[in-house]
Amino acid sequence: MAARGGAVNDTVRVAQRLRLDTLDRLSGQGRGWVGPAVDPRALRVGVVHLGIGAFHRAHQAIFTELAAAATGREDWGITGVTQRSASVRDQLMPQDGLYSVLERGADAAPLRVVGSVRDVVFGAGDPAAVVDRIADPAVRLVTLTVTEKGYRRDGAGRLDRSDPEVVADLAGRPPRTVVGQLVRGLQRRLAESAEPITLLSCDNLVGNGDVLRGLVQDIVDALPSSEAGGLADWITTSVRFPSCMVDRIVPATTAEDRADALAVLGLEDRGVVVAEPFSQWVIEDDFAAGRPAWERAGAVLTRDVAAWEAVKLRMLNASHSLLAYLGALRGYDTIAAALTEDRLAAAAESLMVEDVAPTLRVPDGLDLDHYRGQVLTRFANPALRHRTVQVAMDGSQKLPVRLLGTVRDRLAAGAVPRHAALAVAAWMVYVAQGRDVRGRDLPLDDPMAERLGTAGAAAGGDPQRLVDALLHVDEIFGADLRDHQGFRAALVDHVAQLTKG
Repeated sequence: MAARGGAVNDTVRVAQRLRLDTLDRLSGQGRGWVGPAVDPRALRVGVVHLGIGAFHRAHQAIFTELAAAATGREDWGITGVTQRSASVRDQLMPQDGLYSVLERGADAAPLRVVGSVRDVVFGAGDPAAVVDRIADPAVRLVTLTVTEKGYRRDGAGRLDRSDPEVVADLAGRPPRTVVGQLVRGLQRRLAESAEPITLLSCDNLVGNGDVLRGLVQDIVDALPSSEAGGLADWITTSVRFPSCMVDRIVPATTAEDRADALAVLGLEDRGVVVAEPFSQWVIEDDFAAGRPAWERAGAVLTRDVAAWEAVKLRMLNASHSLLAYLGALRGYDTIAAALTEDRLAAAAESLMVEDVAPTLRVPDGLDLDHYRGQVLTRFANPALRHRTVQVAMDGSQKLPVRLLGTVRDRLAAGAVPRHAALAVAAWMVYVAQGRDVRGRDLPLDDPMAERLGTAGAAAGGDPQRLVDALLHVDEIFGADLRDHQGFRAALVDHVAQLTKG
């Protein structure tokens, strides 16, 4: 790997940028890196991806490229849409869409240059271009990784009609919300070609396909009849919303990662992403107009995603959140470092064994004990440097899908889930305390940050008042959990333990 220090900076300044022409001139393939599995110049765009962050580039974009290579199909190139910042466009477009994926950990594959992304659009800067891409009859698939908060749902899981951005989209401005972009694109598509299309959510939401279908319907129902004419019926017959489950740990890229990619490739790559060696994708096989042969790249195509999804959300994602909040409070910067403390490792394992496992319907062919061990091994990979505060983001959106389903199922069975309650209590202390054991600030990066921060501050450090204040945020907990005395008592006990001394 690259040497550290000023020499790396000097090299970065003079290195050629990764592009198709510079990649063509390299003779180093096979010496630590591999090039695109298909010729990027030959690919035609058939996929629009909303939310082209690091995860998509390390996951679906690779599956799609490998599927194209396995079948010789050249019609599944990707147009990516970056929603909030132009940074990904500015990284990739001067590189002809190319970027590299650097795996970290045991059994890491050689650095891979990926060429399936053929265009990147900045949605906030050019919303009309997003609508144009979705309406293009050559596009047969729209995929999404926009995080839980990108769907702009209310406490009941429907479209939040009070959200100012949703209101503006419904008023007719060029759309900037994800669901607004989809509906305006579908409107245009119906008017111009009426070609069928599939919308595939790849976010961590229970029944993400059904969620997306419902939100699209909410927008359509809110449109004036003069705008919606025939749209609902066409969506019913010509648009599919399959569910899927995705899994790969993709931490934020650092300057060290970029230097290591430069050392391997010999070219500066400003779009490099880092990932663990593991990757999984389980997809409901329900598509309106064909799809890439993702199964040829290792994906599982099934009619039953729900069981796989529940295992991943309740075991992997829930324990990830538990380690993030407890670890951050204890002063650990990374998930792997948090797992070095025996108490935290035991809490994560107990959450999965005692609270989560009894709630699961295990998919055929999955060994749950092996899966649990695999989760902890992956989290303990020190090469990933997955930051606790990064995983702790957006807790108001993540807790309901990662932890509270388990809580409700165990309470319904007559058991108080102590370890799931510990994870929720750690989130409450994280919100209210705002600092770790070393006195360092802990950022509250959450769409409900102002409301949560106010509730936490009003508690004045009293565990009972803190628990009551946050349990009354019905958008997160609902009246059932707010009023359950056994769950409340467990939270108060955990908060008291976490804040004493």
